[in-house]
Amino acid sequence: MFTKYAVRRSLFGALLASILAFAPANAEKINVAIIGEADTFDPMMSTKDVVSIVTQHFVETLYTFDSGWNIAPLLASDLPTISDDGKIYTIGIRDGVSFHDGSTMDANDVVASLNRWVTVASRGKGVADRIDSIEATGDYEVTITMNESYSPLLSLLAFSNSAAVVYPEEIIGDSIDTIVGTGPYKIAEHVPDQYLQLVRFEDYSSRSEPSDGSAGARNQTPEEIRFVPIPDANTRVESLLAGEVHFADGLPAESLARLESSDTTDPILLKPFGWPIFAINHKAGLLTDKTKRQALQAALPIDDMLFAAFGDDNFFIVDGPMYPEGWVWRSDAGADMFNQNDQAKAAELLQRANYDGTPLRILTSRQYEFHFKMAEVAKVALEAAGFQVQMDVVDWATLGQRRNDPALWDIYITHSPFLPEPALTSLYSKTSRLGWSNPDKDAILAEFTSVTDPTQRKELFAQLQNQVFEDVGFIKIGGFNALMGAKNGLEGVTATPWPFFWNVQVN
Repeated sequence: MFTKYAVRRSLFGALLASILAFAPANAEKINVAIIGEADTFDPMMSTKDVVSIVTQHFVETLYTFDSGWNIAPLLASDLPTISDDGKIYTIGIRDGVSFHDGSTMDANDVVASLNRWVTVASRGKGVADRIDSIEATGDYEVTITMNESYSPLLSLLAFSNSAAVVYPEEIIGDSIDTIVGTGPYKIAEHVPDQYLQLVRFEDYSSRSEPSDGSAGARNQTPEEIRFVPIPDANTRVESLLAGEVHFADGLPAESLARLESSDTTDPILLKPFGWPIFAINHKAGLLTDKTKRQALQAALPIDDMLFAAFGDDNFFIVDGPMYPEGWVWRSDAGADMFNQNDQAKAAELLQRANYDGTPLRILTSRQYEFHFKMAEVAKVALEAAGFQVQMDVVDWATLGQRRNDPALWDIYITHSPFLPEPALTSLYSKTSRLGWSNPDKDAILAEFTSVTDPTQRKELFAQLQNQVFEDVGFIKIGGFNALMGAKNGLEGVTATPWPFFWNVQVN
């Protein structure tokens, strides 16, 4: 007898087989299962990991990160020359780089793209008020002039998330319908909710340095890469085990034993990976009141939420500081307010805030099942404290749209990898969709991003972390490890939060 799941699995397998059959029979194809549809192919417009994973194959930035998270040139010819006061960045641009439309990149394309980035991208807007001008100072030279030093600038220019990618000047606008990049692959076909087919860009200009993380040579080893959105996590597991895909992202913790015991797959465990986040709306709604935010923070049972989300303590750690042990940014500042699990205290805070029963709206998705499981446990504890809780469960693409409208949510659930530069986490900025701002935090953040001395920056980040807890800017829900999986014989996969496949081959 077929169960409902078996029938759904069988139907999906038939659909997936028909989708993959479209690729040329003689092509070396890499089929990648991702958690859902990338709702844009313009990475300036999104901070979603699934968008970063896909788009990094066909659009590129001036800089990137090597395997040690050091900044390395990509479309830039080298690292920039920076003035002694830290305000002027002179960036050489590589000569002879082609766009997918056949045009050649020059400084004017870079200037137009960066000016768009500071206008439309969340990370670009976060630094826009520090920039006086972005100018072409030669055919292959761009100069960025700051009104004050900004130490994370190169990290922002290297990040593939809300990315400062380079487009041809001619297509620049508020929105870009047809993406034209410089990457090793170009879009051949996109069938929404079925697949995105990428093929080699024959005129790609790779860097010559040895491959190192996402830096160095991008060898275009696969002839074709197919990204297949599979929202159900268990279906991604089954597709990998059945050999229907070569790689699967975002796998549930409970599938680790099956992957380890399989003769056809290899698990890839990223440890530590990152941190789940309860992102808080400071622009509108219930949680604009600090006392209610403090009640929220007091009520959450972090241990129970993480156990419900992951089930196996090999996959999570109940840890309050923003960075794990061993990272330079590690600090205990404010962490005594983490994991209070005190519903009685939360009830007192709600009474003090004259809470009137307005529903606390939690926006979440089941495409990341651990998000939903955390929300379920949080709901019980919050209701025990006196909150009325409204769970708005939508698909990930819809969540991405709704979180841009502060009228539609009080909390949305997301997660982030641990990033080498804290300023890459846009949640700290008053220009983020959270809108978190207070005079003390804003002043600390401004100083943190202005100074370059490592010791001073570490001390300032500890103060910033304390503000996260004291003002309840957002809530870190511990730390977690991430599971991906690869088919046996798939070589060259780099273990990273944003996997890329230009150097991958099938043996």
